[in-house]
Amino acid sequence: MYKIVKVAAFSFLLITFFSCADVLAQTKKKKARSVRDSLRASILSRDSMMRSLKRSDTSTNNLLQKVEYYTSAFNQIKTNLSKQIDTVDISEQLPRYEKRISLIKSLIDNDKSSTLRYLYAIRDILTRSDDQLDLWQEQLADINSKLVQNQTDLNAISQDSVLKILPADSSLATTFLIQKIAIDSKYHRLDTVNKKLMVKIGLLQNRTSSVYISILDLKDQIDLKIRNFSIRALSAEYSNIWNMKADEGTDFTEALSKTATMNSKLFNFFIGRDILIHLSGLLILLGFVAWVYASRKKIRKTNEAFDMVFSQANYVIRYPFVSAVIIAFTLIPNFYDHPPVVVLETFFVILITALLYLTRKTCPKPLFNYLLLLFIITNIYCLSNLFIQVTNADRVAVLLLGLASIFISLRFLPSVRKAPDDFLPYTGVVLKFFILLQTVSFICNVFGRFSLAKIIGVTAVHNLWLAMAMYYIVQMVMEALFLQLEASKNSNNLTSYIDFQLLKNKFRSVLVILTSLLWLVMLTQNLSIEDVVFTHIETFLTTNRSIGGTNTQFTFQSVIIFIAVIWLSSILSKVISYLYDVSAKHKHDMDMLKKKNRTSTLLIRIGVIAIGFFLAVAASGVPIDKITIIISAFGIGIGFGLQNIVNNLVSGLILAFEKPIQVGDIIEVDSRSGTILDIGIRASKIATSDGAEVIIPNGDLISHHVINWTLSNNNRRVELIIGVAYGTSIEKVKGLLNDVLKSHTDIMTTPEPSVLLHNLSESSVDFRVLFWAADINTWLGLKSSVLTDIYDTFNKEGIEIPFPQQDVHVLLPPDGVTVNSTNEKVKPAKNIKGTNANDTKADQSDQDQ
Repeated sequence: MYKIVKVAAFSFLLITFFSCADVLAQTKKKKARSVRDSLRASILSRDSMMRSLKRSDTSTNNLLQKVEYYTSAFNQIKTNLSKQIDTVDISEQLPRYEKRISLIKSLIDNDKSSTLRYLYAIRDILTRSDDQLDLWQEQLADINSKLVQNQTDLNAISQDSVLKILPADSSLATTFLIQKIAIDSKYHRLDTVNKKLMVKIGLLQNRTSSVYISILDLKDQIDLKIRNFSIRALSAEYSNIWNMKADEGTDFTEALSKTATMNSKLFNFFIGRDILIHLSGLLILLGFVAWVYASRKKIRKTNEAFDMVFSQANYVIRYPFVSAVIIAFTLIPNFYDHPPVVVLETFFVILITALLYLTRKTCPKPLFNYLLLLFIITNIYCLSNLFIQVTNADRVAVLLLGLASIFISLRFLPSVRKAPDDFLPYTGVVLKFFILLQTVSFICNVFGRFSLAKIIGVTAVHNLWLAMAMYYIVQMVMEALFLQLEASKNSNNLTSYIDFQLLKNKFRSVLVILTSLLWLVMLTQNLSIEDVVFTHIETFLTTNRSIGGTNTQFTFQSVIIFIAVIWLSSILSKVISYLYDVSAKHKHDMDMLKKKNRTSTLLIRIGVIAIGFFLAVAASGVPIDKITIIISAFGIGIGFGLQNIVNNLVSGLILAFEKPIQVGDIIEVDSRSGTILDIGIRASKIATSDGAEVIIPNGDLISHHVINWTLSNNNRRVELIIGVAYGTSIEKVKGLLNDVLKSHTDIMTTPEPSVLLHNLSESSVDFRVLFWAADINTWLGLKSSVLTDIYDTFNKEGIEIPFPQQDVHVLLPPDGVTVNSTNEKVKPAKNIKGTNANDTKADQSDQDQ
């Protein structure tokens, strides 16, 4: 029993021990798992807590994000409303446009204008107003789109259902309610402001659209009046001058009052616009005066004979301000787009006043007297041209002005025919043209076509003065350029190297062409056909045309642009080459490197022309595929008949890159020698010693043997063969020859000159003299000088220079024997030895005797 109890107790202890060990092991395992899974347990704990709430975590986060997003959106809308919605400028200026349109409408409704200038000026005002209103409409439309977008965003905020959910948690609900109240306050405030701005912008858009529509209607009326005016001007709008009635025209006082009112308003409107053009005109006036004064001041300082220089620039030196006024007031009116007549006439009166002053100082008295009378007539024409309504007084005035113009011109014409060289060039031709136009104007006025008569008469006097102004402008610009070049002669800038005579010949023709084109433009303006002419020209140039029945289309505008760009590129390449060559010629220390750089102008010319070609293609709008076809066709042409031309072109490129010869080199090729003047794209020019210029294709310079005497330097070796008589001391001759060579300082010392025994000939001992000339251009003169010194030295030292001798054997018949024509009896003759040619001649003379 005791053993049983003992065994049981021992078993209990064992069980207890293992149980405790197992518990300890499990405890250790449990502690290890809690370290690794602590974060996971925390997450599960928080999920358990959040699941106890009525709303999930996701809903709460969305709510908070919505609140933050809408707060940011409100702030952005507020920023847009405060910065980008600015209509103050439109609101201030729109009433003036409304008033202006109302005034123009009244002017158009009551208009009986006698000139197209006013109709064009009013249409120009409408066009400018149209452009401004277009800009305003775009701005208002952009603002309105932003306001609409703001309103859409605000409506989306107010309709969002998320903001209507209240969190169950009391702390979250309180925070949400506070933010919700702030959002609602911002919403109502911004909604009110945005709607007010939308109403304001809508009203401005309506007013702008209303003015815009009025402008379109008025422009249609103006265009109709212009067409009716053109038709009326070509028809007998009034009765003949002898049947003129008092009710045909407006009362003169009324017309004068309306003319003054309208011209003052147009002038004020003109002054307030185009400020930059006003300033540019003033800049031309002052800039030309400053240019002349600066050149004159510099010439006085640097040139002692400045009076001689000034005598060649009579106009700009003696009358610089008058010259500037003539240039400025001739060019400035062309800067404006349809300026009012009152402005044009103001500019024109200033111009003719300056011209009259200049002719008084520089022209013969008969010309000044004629222009003085014409000046008075022109001023009355200008006043008549300002009238906006036709009056009988105006019609009679234009008639008398035409007669007066014809009379004074016919009286002045014999003086021009008697001494045409005393007056300006083409004075007689201009006078005849002027008389013709005034005659046409007089006839039209007599037979009731007053509008046409007035246009022709005003055009005649205006373009007569403008032709004179164009002549003076050419002279003044050339004189100003002359002064600039003279002032820069002693400086090292580029202008000091330009030849004025060459510039005068080239640039004067360009100026004449430009001024002639400008005169024609002004003629169309004065005839009031400017728009019609340029519209037809534009239509002619821009109309698509096809070649035959193909799909290849072109416009004359593209063709003209292509040719013009190519022409300008060729002109530019020549100008660059000229300036480069001229600058190089004026550098006395030009070395070989600079000469090679001068030859590089060929590359510049090729590059400029190539760039010009591609620019011409791009500017003309020619499709690239068409150019590919043209190049392909050109390649076929090369294969058949242009090998020689292409060979020369490629040879020109090789000469430009490889540079075996340069401009200024002295070469020999195919028995032709000379100095290279120019290396062109296809051929090169060399100047021979006898003054001829030889054109050599570039292919010959590449394929033939060319001797270049100056490829690496300008030195040339000179070789002389000097013969002395037998018996002369060789060492003495060498010493004398060396002394002669040393006495010439223009003989190079390196390489050293040398004297060598060359040959023992039949009659002389020959010496070979070798020396180097530093400049190949002077070697002939140096050779002549050395030979002269050698001859004088030998003559002084008694050294004989032998000349060629020969023995002549003559057979003579014996004494007493006569030789007949058949030579039947001939006896042996004596053998006579002649020592020289003179002895032979003497013997022959004795034989003849």
